[in-house]
Amino acid sequence: MISKLALLLVIVGGLNWGGVGLFKFDAVAWLCGGQTSIIARIIYVLVCLGALWCITLLFRDDVTTD
Repeated sequence: MISKLALLLVIVGGLNWGGVGLFKFDAVAWLCGGQTSIIARIIYVLVCLGALWCITLLFRDDVTTD
């Protein structure tokens, strides 16, 4: 369950960064009232934690998302 949630957060972060890179549009900041709003910062931290969790998937022998 944690792996699926982490993967979902990384996907959200990746799509957001794609929007920033391609269109200069930060969807998280737009939805939350700016990059410095507390809600946006919490989302950015959650995406970071999800990415850190996904790093552990590289070193596991059993690569399922159960």
